[in-house]
Amino acid sequence: MNGVIVVNKPQGWTSFDVCAKIRNLSRVKKVGHSGTLDPMATGVLPVFLGRATKSIQYFMGGDKGYIAEMTLGVRTDTLDAEGKVTGHSKVDLNLPAVDAAFSKFTGEIEQVPPMYSAVKVKGKRLYELARKGVVIKRDPRRVMIYRIDLLNYEAGENPKVTFEVMCSKGTYVRQLVSDLGDDLGCGAHLSKLMRVHAYPFHITQSSDMDKIITLANSKRLDCLLIPVDDIVGRLK
Repeated sequence: MNGVIVVNKPQGWTSFDVCAKIRNLSRVKKVGHSGTLDPMATGVLPVFLGRATKSIQYFMGGDKGYIAEMTLGVRTDTLDAEGKVTGHSKVDLNLPAVDAAFSKFTGEIEQVPPMYSAVKVKGKRLYELARKGVVIKRDPRRVMIYRIDLLNYEAGENPKVTFEVMCSKGTYVRQLVSDLGDDLGCGAHLSKLMRVHAYPFHITQSSDMDKIITLANSKRLDCLLIPVDDIVGRLK
């Protein structure tokens, strides 16, 4: 069994959990993915089986697309909904102000990796230091934000803003949301995240875990496999 299964990762699962489950269902020893999603996130996780795992390197650098929800006026230590609340601020904004902030963060920007991330500094993962309460200086990285489109604005004491973002590899949407909140003067955290695009795969090609399990139990899992040979030829 060789190829790619585009998984719609469920919330609460790690990317490793998904690969382990598919390894168990398929009885294929070599299983890997081309881009980690946080447990809180859902959406596109390309999972490679068998000989296809040799091609993962060609898929790592592709652009990404997300639908994100940010909650304004509430900051957390992890910059997302899974962290501890570190501050509340009054929100007094209108939609033009949000659109203006989006415009500021479109194009090539510098982004400092969040402390709760897997980036290594002097051999240590940042999240390992963060869990010990240690905060260190991180060098900014250049990323590309191709576009940010406002999808919904839910008013309230802590408004929720849903937007779609297309960006380059290495972009931290949590950090983008935090920076947007700071620019708006009220702070914000990422409250929901769905990856809808991991080039060249799209959410419309994905299957949820219930479907994958059902097909595997009926020995029809191979019907979800996408051959990688033709795709790799276009990516090289």
